[in-house]
Amino acid sequence: MSWPAGVQEAAEVVSARPVGAYTHLVLRAPEAARRAQPGQFVACGTGDSGMLLRRSLSLHAADPEAGTLEVVVAAAGPGTRLLAAKRPGDVVSTTAPLGRPFPLPAPGTPAVVIGGGYGAAPLPWLARVLTTGGSRVVGIVGAASADRLLGTSAVDDATALDGIADAVVVTTDDGSLGAPGRVTDALPEVLLELSELGEPAVYACGPMPMLRSVHTTTREVLGERAQTWLAVEESMACGVGVCMTCVLPVVDLDDDDTPTRMLRACTAGPVFDGDALRWDAIGAAPHLRGGALVPDDAVGAPVVGRAGGH
Repeated sequence: MSWPAGVQEAAEVVSARPVGAYTHLVLRAPEAARRAQPGQFVACGTGDSGMLLRRSLSLHAADPEAGTLEVVVAAAGPGTRLLAAKRPGDVVSTTAPLGRPFPLPAPGTPAVVIGGGYGAAPLPWLARVLTTGGSRVVGIVGAASADRLLGTSAVDDATALDGIADAVVVTTDDGSLGAPGRVTDALPEVLLELSELGEPAVYACGPMPMLRSVHTTTREVLGERAQTWLAVEESMACGVGVCMTCVLPVVDLDDDDTPTRMLRACTAGPVFDGDALRWDAIGAAPHLRGGALVPDDAVGAPVVGRAGGH
């Protein structure tokens, strides 16, 4: 299945406000707002001519009637600091919507939506779509500490899952808000409860170690019937499939004879079936600070000892 290509728009900043440790921006981008779906992202120019690369941000929401996109910015580096400093009336060069959205389950399927830190940004929008389809939805949001949380009314009402999901569980590693521990500590109980209504679908967005743990925990609790859809947070230097910086090893689950392929997270993702990701190779390259290795069975993988290899 294909989705409408992203469009470039000069998006005016409608509003900008702090949300905990992050900045919530509303951008006027009518055509992108008309096309966008939960799980997709926007590539934003920083406005600095010395920074050629755009910054890719998960879409928090899109309002076709108002013609607006919403994003949550974590000021982690020079580019995102420039975006977080935008004020109403400023203009941001945008390309959106990009990537593949979250697949939706059959109407009425119970679901868990899980976010780590600002990875919780797309979840309220997704939860709203799921509940409209008749799903019972439980949200789990967590972070290292309370100041890094998102998606709970304890931080901000407008970006919270509260009032959209049927229940919201909050965790922090240091116990500064909600239950002490990680999101996956709360996941088994939620899965077992929702299993009484049917086989739950699990959606998550956050750092790769968290996504790995969500997938593993879900499989341990639900077994073979587990279904996880994971929005990865790979670094995307271009966001449109040109630079190859966000490549991940992925297996075709519909073809047992197909070896691993190295796919671009920006175009094949950012949402992947958790079973398709080669977890044995992801996070296993120390020289890439945890990036993915190329498995030996991957299409195009170099063969040691072959003449002309690299």
